[in-house]
Amino acid sequence: MRVRLDIRGMKLSKFQLQNTTLSRRRIVKAASVLVAGIAAPTFLRVRSAFAAYPERPVKIVVANTPAGPSDLVGRMTAAALEKSTGNTFIVENRGGAGGNIGMSYVARAEPDGYTILLATNSYSINVGLYNKLPYDAYKDFVAISEVVTSPNTFAVRSELPAKTMKEFVALARANPDKFNVSTPPIGTTSWILAEVLKLRDKLPNLGVVVFKGGGEALEALLSGTVQLSSGSLPPAAPHIKAGTLRCLAVTGENRWPDMPDVPTMTEAGYKDFTSIETYISLLAPSHTPSEIVKWLEKEMLTVLATSEMKQKLYKAGFEVQPKGADAAWSRITKEIGMYKTIIEQARIKKL
Repeated sequence: MRVRLDIRGMKLSKFQLQNTTLSRRRIVKAASVLVAGIAAPTFLRVRSAFAAYPERPVKIVVANTPAGPSDLVGRMTAAALEKSTGNTFIVENRGGAGGNIGMSYVARAEPDGYTILLATNSYSINVGLYNKLPYDAYKDFVAISEVVTSPNTFAVRSELPAKTMKEFVALARANPDKFNVSTPPIGTTSWILAEVLKLRDKLPNLGVVVFKGGGEALEALLSGTVQLSSGSLPPAAPHIKAGTLRCLAVTGENRWPDMPDVPTMTEAGYKDFTSIETYISLLAPSHTPSEIVKWLEKEMLTVLATSEMKQKLYKAGFEVQPKGADAAWSRITKEIGMYKTIIEQARIKKL
């Protein structure tokens, strides 16, 4: 039988009151100890996880198909980090939907530092290009570092009579149904350039043929399927140097050192094309422990500062200017606004 004692209305002695107060204090103290006992292991787990990081392979997700510029940078980055840190870094390609598949995958990954994103300009472009994204570009990621930049190119087969951008436009206008331009996926800077060129120079019949990757887009030009390629420099550079392709112009503020005779788009009469270049950075899911993000930033900047890495990337058509998380995030958010404006002004239809 249970006995319930109701002390309401009862008069307690001074001793009883003291005991009651002491009992309450013991309860509060016991509860505090219990909470601390629960919290301490969690805190220790976080600290021990960082102390051991990385204890298994770190996955660098490239939101594009293999063999393209971003895939090349991803694999060179993984190899350099492995050599520098002694840890394992692997590349996983998750292309499709303008990069949204890969970016969404990383946004939803466990924020433990073992899944990070190699982001291209598509990260910034897609905010203004798509009506709805499967991730929040402002909230779902944090920056680790900038990796590389590279100019975009407009290239033609060497036997085409056009030697400048203006000459190509004249040919395309004279033969409106015979000229096409190949580009990497929708949402890339190269695709944006082709669409803006088509509108700016009043070439409504210039077909924009979109491929899954930059390598495939360039192959279409080499095979004669298209007459112009709008793409990043790395895939085109060997063919330009070999004389198979002719580069009409490059984006960026300055001429590419290895191609001193190729004018910039500004010099070719397209001042508003200067800032549209390929940009690659490393991002991590939001809520990744700051200690891990800082470790990745430090190791990435160490790798990028070496002359070996700079030379390898430069030979592949990329420029390295090591910049940390703050500078990388500043550029990304700035480009979101810039590409929104370009998409609106070019009247590019949202997807």
